[in-house]
Amino acid sequence: MSFWTLIKLEFKAIFANPVVVLTVFGGVVFYSLLYPLPYQQQTPQQQKIAIVNLDQTATSYRLERMVDATPQVQVIKRMHSIARAKQSFLDGEISGLLVIPKDFYKHLMLGSSPTLSYAGDASYFLVYGTVVEGLAKAGGTLAAQAKVTRLLNDGVPLERASQQYTPTTLNLKPTFNPQMGYLDYVVPAVFVLILQQTLVMATGLMVGTQRNNDGYWRNTSPIRLMAVRSFVFVCIYYVLAMFYFGSRFAALDVNRLASISELITFIFPFFLASSFIGIWLGALTPRRELVTVVVLVSSMPLIFSAGFIWPVESIPNFIVIASQFFPSTSAITGLLRLNQMGSEWRQIALPYIILWTLVIFWGILAYLRLKRQFRSVH
Repeated sequence: MSFWTLIKLEFKAIFANPVVVLTVFGGVVFYSLLYPLPYQQQTPQQQKIAIVNLDQTATSYRLERMVDATPQVQVIKRMHSIARAKQSFLDGEISGLLVIPKDFYKHLMLGSSPTLSYAGDASYFLVYGTVVEGLAKAGGTLAAQAKVTRLLNDGVPLERASQQYTPTTLNLKPTFNPQMGYLDYVVPAVFVLILQQTLVMATGLMVGTQRNNDGYWRNTSPIRLMAVRSFVFVCIYYVLAMFYFGSRFAALDVNRLASISELITFIFPFFLASSFIGIWLGALTPRRELVTVVVLVSSMPLIFSAGFIWPVESIPNFIVIASQFFPSTSAITGLLRLNQMGSEWRQIALPYIILWTLVIFWGILAYLRLKRQFRSVH
């Protein structure tokens, strides 16, 4: 049987298997639309808070208006006691509360630093950070106004006073995340893991489905079957990768710096190693549905050990070493540098070499396991 005949039969077998078709096309398309949804707005805005104003001066009321004017928070309640505001927070009516202390205006005019107190649920890090950012902006603006006023009273010209109210001036320019949002930060890496996991499931399900059935896979050697299967799935996933890294990134306005040739070259060993893992897993598990279970269970450990959500320095060494045996770890590192940071090819040489090493490693394991399966059936 010729190589091209095997390719035609493999394509036919894939599209005749509804489970594999749903995993490959349904899963990839579904996740590409579903996963970015929580990050579409990039960062939370207009978080509801309450203000307890114990000072009740014109300046403290101006601070209230400035807080309410920030895009991060929305003042929905003004209360006269901390106890009532606390109860409102515990009831889930607000995300936090700001306390303006008594003698706030007096300390501000004397040049001392009054303390603004904020309470919120820090377990919701995005919400907590957003509220704190809004309060810090409002408080900093009011402090700057007070400082400029004192400088004017001391006879400093307005132009100099507006430049001297703070000893330093920040000029922040985000480099690799121009929108400073979570969409650009999380989605590119997670898309790589989705491609790996669905590819592993698809190839594993193919092996599991054909284990106890007769067909063309019985009339060819394990090495030829591996070559044909990996070739077919790599071709399919090249199309899906172009959809992910092309049209989906464009629709989500995610940064793209790599050329098409660079992407094609880098992801080839990634897809090849992933398909070998699926073949090995499909030949190893006694029932094909266990392939899906194993892949799904492994997804969370793989995403957290990849080093972009949690710093690698804070992950135990044995977990970091173990994660290198899976192609998603090196692929995420390399693709983030290549496509999001615009790295040169020499700067991603190490993850690229690791991917080719994994191709050899998982290829040998897949061949030995598939050969054993063929021998047991015959």
